[in-house]
Order: sequence, then structure tokens, then C-alpha cells
Amino acid sequence: MTTTANATLEELERRATAHRDRPSYGHDALIACDRLVRIFTTDGVEVQALQGLDLLVKEGELMALVGASGSGKSTLMNILAGLDVPTAGAARVAGFDLLAMTGKDRLRYRREVVGFVWQQTARNLLPYLTAAQNVALPMQLAGIKGKRAERAEELLAMMDIAHCRDRRPHQLSGGQQQRVAIAVALACGPKVLLADEPTGELDSATGEQVFASFRRANEELGTTIVIVTHDQAVATEVRRTVAIRDGRTSSEVLRRTEVDAEGQESLVAREYAMLDRAGRLQLPADYTAALGMEHRVALELERDHIGVWPDDAER
Repeated sequence: MTTTANATLEELERRATAHRDRPSYGHDALIACDRLVRIFTTDGVEVQALQGLDLLVKEGELMALVGASGSGKSTLMNILAGLDVPTAGAARVAGFDLLAMTGKDRLRYRREVVGFVWQQTARNLLPYLTAAQNVALPMQLAGIKGKRAERAEELLAMMDIAHCRDRRPHQLSGGQQQRVAIAVALACGPKVLLADEPTGELDSATGEQVFASFRRANEELGTTIVIVTHDQAVATEVRRTVAIRDGRTSSEVLRRTEVDAEGQESLVAREYAMLDRAGRLQLPADYTAALGMEHRVALELERDHIGVWPDDAER
């Protein structure tokens, strides 16, 4: 009896030690959102914009967030940008705890760690400054001394608009304004660049030029970039697209390049459903509709997969 009890105690201790030694969720990610909740109250009515959202983004990624209006993606972007505070859960970006930051920390975070590009070009640039002056301004506000003009020139050249350095916003096209805005967001060398529908007001050709600027910043500077977009052309250009539905990540598309036996390269995309930390899985609406799944489903654990059936299915 004592031997059995000791064995059981040793097993419990072993499991407890293994749990303590297990790395924390998202410990190696630049952006880690863990069961993130954001609740807004309007006229006494609570609206849950985020309902336990999980998201991990590795350093150096260029990825897209997609979702219908009201899905929660803009709320998530505002939280990551330091413009809003979550109601519950955990969110860390480049070592900053977004729920525990002081006002001073939040100001430093927005100036040094994260850059932001708005859809509305008027929000990105000051109308009375030239392109070069707009890019230099964040460096001045951050107290960066020396070589501000050189840094501005380099960023405008990277965006392929060096010839626009002395033009004011009203003298620029929409695409040029957005590329200046990207340069402004990159001015202080942020770890993360966030963009909310940056091509939403542009035609497809101009949108491609703007996205090429994001890709160049990602490849040449190593900046981690997260783009919220409805533009399928943009969403399919990145290696990873995460869809948000009803305040949670619902699915993810991963793209990779494969080479066949004849040496021909092709881009292969595969969609995955997201399993969150609470074990919740959002099944695609067209799948559940096709099988008449509502309210509840039957589950069965197989050797290498989980079976899901309508609750009245004959098996």
C-alpha cells in the first residue's frame, strides 16, 4: 500500500514539475495574445468585441488579418497599437505587457516599438509638412538626434518615392501618400508595423505598389508587419492569413512554395481551422450548413483524428 502511494505521489510530483518547466504560451513569439477579451458598454448594453482571442506572431512575419465588419479585427489592431486596453486576458508585444503598461510606458511603446498606418491618408500625414519633414517628425518627437534627414531620405528611397521628398500631401497621389505614411511609421525603427486597410481607398494597381513597399520593409529591415485587409489580392500575397470571426481567430491559411520533380515552383495554400486555448473550434459555416449541423454535434475520438457528426446522424 505504501509502495503504491509513494509511486502515485512521485507521479504527481513528476507531472507538477513538468508543468512548471513547460514554456509559457507564446514565450518565443513577438506578439502573443492569450484569451484576449474586450467588452464595450454603450447605453448599458455590453458588446463583446473580442471573446477569448488567441494569436501568435513570430518576429519577422508579414501576415494579414481578415474578417467581416464587426468581427473584432480593428479592435485587436487598436489594442496592439497601444490605443486601447483589453478587458481581460493577456497581450504582449516585444516584451511589453499591454494590460500592465503605465501611461509613460504606453507613450514609449507607441513611439519606439510599434508603427501604425491608417486607411485614411489624412490621419497619417500633417498637411503643412513635406514628405521628408513628415518622416523626420516622429524621430524628433522621440528625441532621436542627428541623421534624421538622412534616415528620412533612406526610407523614402526604400518606398521608391525619393523624388517626392519636398512635396506636401496635397501634391501627392493616394498611393504616394500611403508610401510616405509607411516611411513615417518606420521612422523610429519599430519592432512591429500595423496597417489598417492601407489599400482600401486605392485601385488595384496602386494597391500593389503599396503592398510592395510593405514587403520591402519586411525583407530589408526585418520589421514584423500585420495588415488588416478586405483586399483578397493583398491577403493572398502573404504567407499567412488569419481570419477573425465573432471576436476569435477562426481559420488560418498558410502558403508555401513547392518544387516539383521537373524543378517548377508553385505556391500551395492550405486552410486550417484554429483550435484556441480553451479547446474551442469554429467550424466553417458552409461545412455545417451542408450537413445541417446546429446547436450540438456528436464527437468521437479515433486513433489519429476526431470525428464530428450531426447529433442525429446514423453511424
